[in-house]
Amino acid sequence: MLEIQNIRKSFGNLEVLRGVDIRVERGDVAAILGPSGSGKTTLLRCMNFLEKADEGVMIFGWETYAMNRISKKEAAGLRRKTAFVFQNYNLFQNKTALANVTEGLIVARKMPKAEAVEIGKRALDRVGLSDRYDYYPSQLSGGQQQRVAIARGVAAEPEIIFFDEPTSALDPELTGEVLAVMRRLAGDGMTMLVVTHEMSFARTVSNRVIFMENGVIVEEGPSKDFFASPKKERTKAFLRTIDGNTDW
Repeated sequence: MLEIQNIRKSFGNLEVLRGVDIRVERGDVAAILGPSGSGKTTLLRCMNFLEKADEGVMIFGWETYAMNRISKKEAAGLRRKTAFVFQNYNLFQNKTALANVTEGLIVARKMPKAEAVEIGKRALDRVGLSDRYDYYPSQLSGGQQQRVAIARGVAAEPEIIFFDEPTSALDPELTGEVLAVMRRLAGDGMTMLVVTHEMSFARTVSNRVIFMENGVIVEEGPSKDFFASPKKERTKAFLRTIDGNTDW
């Protein structure tokens, strides 16, 4: 479905991505793990063209794109096939939950308002916010705001959703409600690429884990194998620190 090859990105003299290859199949829920500064967020942003990679190839469906030479029109077309959920919601503070969900449908996709509203309501229902259509972000908890952001992504009917640490700004109770929504999406077959520190999500919901450090992939594989029998010593050390696993 989606593949990137040899993606590289530097900011000045700092090389953040140093030749990363990823392949995502339809229906995958892939968790990207790694310490802070490993390049996880930059990778996601380059894959959605929020940052322009210095080098690399993307294969989406049957089309191949040079990521450092892609046109604005091509990038916009690819973004219409994807959705991006940010750490800090990125909602319009002067718009209701429903208006936040429908804005992109009406403005970017030129969808008739009545149709957009119906889709927006269904998306909010899907994330458990059927009673919050007319609430503004300031009237919502952090978890509810993030669920609005997820509904905005779902409403676009993307082929894949990128999640950039969607629970990092939330306390544990609110984290649980957001992860529950993501579990339901995974159960519905949504393809997701998720940068996360939530080991329970990576272990029980994702079917693949990608572990990054210093701009490269250290290890990847099926989630069950990754947690039960990691192959690399660096992976074992990371899991001992983060997951408390001392089985190796």
